[in-house]
Amino acid sequence: MAKFQWEGTTRAGEKRKGVIEADNAEAVESRLRGDGVTIQKVKKQGRDFGNIQFGTGVTWKDIQIFTRQLATMIDAGLPLVQCLDILSSQSPNKSFQKVLTGVKNSVEQGSTFSEALRRHPKVFDELYVNLVGAGEIGGILDTILNRLAIYIEKAVKLKAQLKSAMFYPIGIMVVAIGVIAVMLIKVIPTFEKMYKDMGNAKLPAATRVVMGISHSFANQWYVFLGLIIGTIAGITAANRTERGKEIIDRILLRLPVIGPTLRKIVVARFTRTLGTLLSSGVPILDALDICARTSGNRVVQNAILKAKEKISQGHDMAGPLAESKVFPSMVVQMIGVGEQTGAMDQMLQKIADFYEEEVDAAVSAMTSLIEPIMMAFLGVVVGGLIIAMYLPIFKLAGNING
Repeated sequence: MAKFQWEGTTRAGEKRKGVIEADNAEAVESRLRGDGVTIQKVKKQGRDFGNIQFGTGVTWKDIQIFTRQLATMIDAGLPLVQCLDILSSQSPNKSFQKVLTGVKNSVEQGSTFSEALRRHPKVFDELYVNLVGAGEIGGILDTILNRLAIYIEKAVKLKAQLKSAMFYPIGIMVVAIGVIAVMLIKVIPTFEKMYKDMGNAKLPAATRVVMGISHSFANQWYVFLGLIIGTIAGITAANRTERGKEIIDRILLRLPVIGPTLRKIVVARFTRTLGTLLSSGVPILDALDICARTSGNRVVQNAILKAKEKISQGHDMAGPLAESKVFPSMVVQMIGVGEQTGAMDQMLQKIADFYEEEVDAAVSAMTSLIEPIMMAFLGVVVGGLIIAMYLPIFKLAGNING
């Protein structure tokens, strides 16, 4: 996906401009026409190194609280502009205050609420904007906002579980590498000096191998550092291409312990997002497009887009999802039942509830399993190094006893 700068005129004759993230210029033009904008210019945004923005300063927690409070105010009958004015003035986050003030000003100038939100794509994503638009059209904005608040709560929880699933083993591995490096650089040379001071007795083979590794690590540390940096750079470069992202995501889903947990997380995210969109009145093709963009995994994204293409040709959803072999058979069968009974949104929410509970159990089980494995690995490696260095002492003690 790329960012496109656009300029156009609204139905009221007001000139507008902004930035939209999309696959191509045609997708941008289609979206703008759907919003009633007469397009004057669409241009792909180049890299701007003079104005680097590392973040919006707005957290998911800020958006969740805002959404919940806005739903309560609208349900109580307050005008939208007044709600936005109150919430912008009360927000403790200065960055979010500026965003909400901009949204309020746009609404006062005649824009719909969804159009005003769309001008801040880094804060309010496509799913949020589309749901709000559906709520405005259906006259159920307060209901939609309550659903959004619940969705954000669950999405934040899933994101935290994903981080836990990924960073815990990585953290233990970093600690293990650090401990081994300290032993190779500091501890083993101390033993080597001691043995040299004791004379030129022949050392055991294991001790000589460990000393050789220590010498290589101390004298050619730049080689090891280069390998680590090269690996990280290679993965980063691959992650910048569509093909590379797909390969990395496919590998992650096939990892022995982490893969099944990640699969449950992406299934929970997909079903929760699609169920929320469908229950809010968003057309299924648009809903699938949004789900694909927010899936967080290229393999899942491609499977959803293929299902969308099949549905646009008149097929059902369960068949293409089953062909992708990404989603578990139970999920596909339940979606098929939801299609036949006409209760797809309810079935998707039930699937999401089930898999979110499965994710809780899977993360706990994975943490419990990885911890002893990593500790055993660290114990074997560190213990092996220590034993190798103490072997000459054991040999010397045996000779004295003899």
